[in-house]
Amino acid sequence: MLINDEVIKILEDCIDLAPTHNPPNILGIKACQALMPNTPMVAVFDTAFHHTMPKSSYIYAIPYEYYEKYGIRRYGFHGTSHKYVSERAAKMLNIDIKDLKIITCHLGNGASVSAIDGGRCVDTSMGFTPLEGVVMGTRSGGIDPAILEYIMTHENLTIEEMLNILNKKSGVFGISGVSSDFRDLEEAAQAGNERAQLALDIFAKKIKGFIGSYLAELDGADVIVFTAGIGENAIGMRAKICSNMENLGIKLDPERNNVRGEETIISAADSKVKILLVPTNEELMIARDTVAVIEAAK
Repeated sequence: MLINDEVIKILEDCIDLAPTHNPPNILGIKACQALMPNTPMVAVFDTAFHHTMPKSSYIYAIPYEYYEKYGIRRYGFHGTSHKYVSERAAKMLNIDIKDLKIITCHLGNGASVSAIDGGRCVDTSMGFTPLEGVVMGTRSGGIDPAILEYIMTHENLTIEEMLNILNKKSGVFGISGVSSDFRDLEEAAQAGNERAQLALDIFAKKIKGFIGSYLAELDGADVIVFTAGIGENAIGMRAKICSNMENLGIKLDPERNNVRGEETIISAADSKVKILLVPTNEELMIARDTVAVIEAAK
C-alpha cells in the first residue's frame, strides 16, 4: 500500500497484533518521511500474500465473536518469500503459474509451508502469530494449548514467561538442548547425540505432515519448492523430508539434490511432482511490489 497518514494510523492501531515489528517500522517510515518528504513510500506486508486464503483456512474453532471483535484469525507469514519462489518456480518450468499447484517450504530458523493454487495462497502453516505451525529453530510450532496452563501451574510462570519459552527456548533447540542451528544439530547427531537426531527427525516429520496435508487439500501438486537457509542448504534434510513419498509422486534425485543455494530442479526424472530448490529473494519481491504500487498510483 502507498503510505499516507491513514495507513500509518492503521499500522499504529495494529500494534497489538504485531508488537515486535510495527513500532520500529513506523519509526523508520516517519524518519524517511522527515528526510524525504516528497518521495513516495510503500508498505509491503508479509501477510498480504496469504489474504487469498478462504475462511475455512483462516478461522479458528473458537467463539466466532473473537474474530469479529479482535481480528483473531490465521494470518500467515513469510508471504514475500512464498510469493517470490512460487513465481520463480513457474518461470523455471516455463508454465503459467495459473496452471500450477505448488507447495512452498520456507525452511529457516523460522519455517512455514504454503499451499498455492494458480498463484493464490489457499493455506499456510503459520497462524495468528509466527509461533503456530511446524517445529522451528526456537519456536514450538503447534502444541496442545492445555500444555501452557499445565506448565505455568507447575513452574509458577506468567503468560509472558510461558510465551518466551515457546518462542525462544523451544523448537529443535528445546528438544536437543544443543542449538537452533541445524549445522550444529547435524554435527551433534553424527557424533551420537540422540536428542539432536530426534530434533532433526521431528522437524522433518512435521514438514512432511504439512506437505501431505496440502497434497490432499490441493488434490495433488505439480511442484514442491524448498527455500530459505535450511531449505536451500540442508541436503540431508531435504532428502529426509522427501523420503518414503514415492506413492504420492514425490521422488528426489540424490545426485541432483547434492547442491546448495542454487536455483535448480532436484527431483528424479520419473517423479510426478517436480521438486525445486529456489533461493528466496524477499528484498527483490518487496522492490517489485513497491514499483507496482507507485506506478499504479501515478
